Amino acid sequence: MLQHNVRTKLQGGIPLFKKLISIICIALLFGCTNNQATPEVNNKPGDNINNYNTIGNNLNTTNENLDNRVRKLSSNYEDTKKVQSLDNKEERPKVQVEKPERVDVRGIYLNRTSITEENVQQYIDLIKSTNLNAAVIDVKDDYGKLTYDSNIDLANKIGSDSNPATMDLTKLIKRFKDEGIYTIARIVVFKDPYLAENQTDFAIKRKDGALWNASGIKWVDPYKKEVWNYITSIAKEVSNSGFDEIQYDYIRFPENAKKVDQEVAYDNPDGLSKADNILSFLKYSEEQLKNEPIYVSADVFGLVTTASDDMGIGQLWENISPHVDYISPMTYPSHYAPGSYGVANPDRAPYEIMLQAMKDANQRNKKLKQSGKDTAIIRPWVQDFDYISAYNAEDVRKQIQAIKDQGISQYLIWNAGNVYTTEAFK
Repeated sequence: MLQHNVRTKLQGGIPLFKKLISIICIALLFGCTNNQATPEVNNKPGDNINNYNTIGNNLNTTNENLDNRVRKLSSNYEDTKKVQSLDNKEERPKVQVEKPERVDVRGIYLNRTSITEENVQQYIDLIKSTNLNAAVIDVKDDYGKLTYDSNIDLANKIGSDSNPATMDLTKLIKRFKDEGIYTIARIVVFKDPYLAENQTDFAIKRKDGALWNASGIKWVDPYKKEVWNYITSIAKEVSNSGFDEIQYDYIRFPENAKKVDQEVAYDNPDGLSKADNILSFLKYSEEQLKNEPIYVSADVFGLVTTASDDMGIGQLWENISPHVDYISPMTYPSHYAPGSYGVANPDRAPYEIMLQAMKDANQRNKKLKQSGKDTAIIRPWVQDFDYISAYNAEDVRKQIQAIKDQGISQYLIWNAGNVYTTEAFK
C-alpha cells in the first residue's frame, strides 16, 4: 500500500526535491524487499552443511550453497569480487586425524554368516576366552555382496547391499569394541562377480567383448577408475561405523596370468603394467582415505615375500609395503609347491615354510627402510583349515612359533567356514 501511495503522488506534480526524496524512498523500499527475499540461515558452526543438495529450494538451504548462489547472482559487484578473492587466498586448516591405538593384532576372520545376530556372540566369546584380540569382518565379500545396508549410490543401484547380514553396522562394531576387540573391515577388491554382472562395463572382457570368467567367477577390470571409487567409497562408509582398520583382499589381477592375458583385453589406455596399476590404486586410496581415522592393510600372496617379480598378478612387495600400514602375506603351507624353500612337502612343514617366508618378508622391508622408505608392519595369515591334509592345533601353533621366532608379533587366522581350532590359541 505504501509503494502504491508514493507512485500516485509522483504523478500529481509535486516539487522537484520532493520527487527526488520519493525516488530515494522507492529505491530503499525495493532494496528492503530484495533483502527479505533471501532466506535466513540458522546453521551454527559445526552443523552439517551437506544436508541439502539443491540451491534455493527451501528455507533450510545450506550456508555453502547460499554463498554460491549469492556469488553467482552478484558477480558484477566489486565488493563481491573482493570477497571471492579473499576466500581464494584463505588457507584451509589441515585436518588432524586421530588414528586408533596401535595394538599387536591376533585375529580371526568372520564371514557374513558369523556376524549375524544369532551367531556373533559365540565368536566374541571365542576371542575373549583365548589370547586373540581382533576380528577381520567381511563388509564386501568374495561374491561382491556387502554385508551391511549401504548408502552408496552404486551399491543401491545394483543391489549389492541387498539382504545384508546386519542392518546396523555401527551397533555391531560397538559390540566388539565394548569387549576390547580390534576390528578390521575386509573388502574384497577386484574379484567382484556381482559388480561385473550388474555393471558389465566395469568387468574384465574377452578380446571379442564377451565377459570373461575364471571357472565361472567374473572379475572387474583393475584398471577401471570407477571401480577404485566404489571400493574407496565403501572404505569411507564403513570407517564411519567405527572400524579400526580397512583390509584390502584380492588387490590383484587374476592368477594364471599367461593364460588370462591371452584371453582378455584390459581397459588400459595409459599402458600401465599390472604392478604399476596396483600401486596407482593404493596411492589413490591413500589420498581418498587420508582424513579417515583408520589404518589400511593389504593381503598378498604368500610368495610375494620371496618372488622377484609380480607373478603376473600385479603384487610387488616393494610397491605395496610403503603404501599401507599393515601387509598380510597369505602364507598357507598347503599352498606352496613341492620343493619350495627346499622343502619336499610344504603342507607337512608348517614351521619351516612360515619361518622362511617371514625371513624374506623382513629382508624386503629392511631393504626398503635402507632406501629411506616407510614400510608396513608384517602381519601374516596362518592356516587353520584342512586342504592337502588335516591341520590340528599343533600345526597352527608351529606357524605362530615361526612368526614369533622372526620377531613378528602379529598374525591372523584363516578358516573360510570360521571353524577354528580354539586350543591353538589358549
